[in-house]
Amino acid sequence: MYAILDIETTGGKYNEEGITEIAIYKFDGSKVVDQFISLVNPEQPIQPFVVGLTGINNDMLRNAPKFYEVAKRIVEITTGCIIVAHNSKFDHRILRLEFRRLGFDFERKTLCTVELSKKLIPGQASYSLGKLVKSLGIPLSDRHRANGDAQATVKLFKMLMAKDLEKEILKASVRNEPSKQIDTKLIQIIDGLPSITGVYYLHNDEGEIIYIGKSKNIRKRINQHFTNDQHKSKEVQKEVASVSFEATGNELIALLKENEEIKQIKPKYNKALKKNIFNYALYHFVDEDGYINLKIARSDARKKSITTFTNLQQAKSVLHNIVDKHQLCQKLTGLHLGNGNCFSYTIKSCKGACIKVETPEEYNLRVLEVIALHSFHNQNMLVIDRGREIDEKSALLVEEGEFKGIGFFNLNHQMNNLDIARSIITPMTNDRDARHIIQSYLRKNSKLKIIQFATQDTGI
Repeated sequence: MYAILDIETTGGKYNEEGITEIAIYKFDGSKVVDQFISLVNPEQPIQPFVVGLTGINNDMLRNAPKFYEVAKRIVEITTGCIIVAHNSKFDHRILRLEFRRLGFDFERKTLCTVELSKKLIPGQASYSLGKLVKSLGIPLSDRHRANGDAQATVKLFKMLMAKDLEKEILKASVRNEPSKQIDTKLIQIIDGLPSITGVYYLHNDEGEIIYIGKSKNIRKRINQHFTNDQHKSKEVQKEVASVSFEATGNELIALLKENEEIKQIKPKYNKALKKNIFNYALYHFVDEDGYINLKIARSDARKKSITTFTNLQQAKSVLHNIVDKHQLCQKLTGLHLGNGNCFSYTIKSCKGACIKVETPEEYNLRVLEVIALHSFHNQNMLVIDRGREIDEKSALLVEEGEFKGIGFFNLNHQMNNLDIARSIITPMTNDRDARHIIQSYLRKNSKLKIIQFATQDTGI
C-alpha cells in the first residue's frame, strides 16, 4: 500500500518550515482507496516568494486547522504504507519535523518518483514534476498546490509501476507489509483482490515473486489457484504469503506483460516457457506464373512468416476466413489440391486465378492487402485499446515492423506522432512470442483502433 502525497510549506530556514497544505492519496497499486486534502495553519508567516509560487497566503490559512488537529488523520492514512512523493526526502523530512514538534516520532519507508523516473524513464530534459508530466502526457492542474501535484504524482507513479520490469516497487511494498506475509489464510488474500484484468504476482514471505499469471478476472483466477488440488497448486498454497497485482485494462497488455516478466524474473513455479507458443505459420511465395501463393506450414525461425498460429486447426480456420473475405483462390492457398479450377470458382467466390482467368496483377493486389493486414512488417503503428481507468487508453507501439513496447496515456493527450508515442512506452522485448501474441489478438479483435504513421515500402 502506498501513501502518495504532496506538501506545501511556508519556506524559510531549514527545519524551521511549517506545512501550509497537504494532500495524501492512499493507493493500493491499482486505484486510490482513501484520500485526505487540507490547508494547514502553520502558525508562522509564509515567505513572500512562496506566496507568489503557490498562491497560498496568510489570510487563507487563518481559519485552517493547525497541524495537531490533522496529525491523527495523517497517521491513520499512512499507517502500513510506503510514502511516495516527488522528492520524497523533502516531504518526509517536513512531516517528521511537524510530528517532532508534537513529541511524536513519525517514520515511514519512502519511494521517490524523481529517483524512480531517472532510472525508469532516462533521458528526460527535466525531472521537475511540471516538466516531466507534461512530456509524458500526464495532465497537471493547480501546479504548486498540494492536491494538483499529488494527483499528477499518482498518475506518474502508475506509469513508473508499469515501467518497472524488475518489479522492485512491488517487492518493496510486500516487504513493507509483514502482517500480510504472516497471514496465510488464503481466503483473506482473496478477499483483498479485485475482479479486474491484469497481471498478478504470488509472493513468498520474503517478498520474492514465486509465480506470475494473467487473467481477465484476477480475483476469480487466484481463487482457482487456491482451490486446485493438483500437486503444484498445493505447493504454491503452502508457500504463498501475499498476492500483488497490476491492472492492465485489457487482455493484450496482460498477455505481453506476463510473457515478458516470466522470462525476466523466472519465478519458481512458472513452468519453463516452451521455445515457441505457436507451431504453425502462414508463408507466401510467388509461383512460376507470377501469382502470390499463401501456404500453411510448420513454424520455422529461419523464414519470415506473415503470421503465426497455436495449432493447425486454428491456422486452417483463419485461412478459410481470409479466402472467403478477400475472394482468394483455394488452389493458391493450399486449400484445394485437385486439378482444374477450385471449388470457390464454381460458386463464384474465386475470380479465376486458379485457371488464369484473373491476371496475377489483379489477384496479387488482394493478397498484398492480406499480407499488410495480418503482418506488421515495415509498419509504424500504434494499437489503441482500453486503459486501466475510464479516462485512459493503452498503447502498443510497432516501429519499422518491430514491437517496441506498451504504455498508457490520458485521453487529453494527442497521440499524433512517433515522438509522443515513444515518450509513454515501456520498452519490451521484440521476440517471436510477443509478435505471435499481438498478431493473434489483432485477428480476434479487428475493431481495435490502429494509428498508422508513415511507413516504408512493403514489398514482398
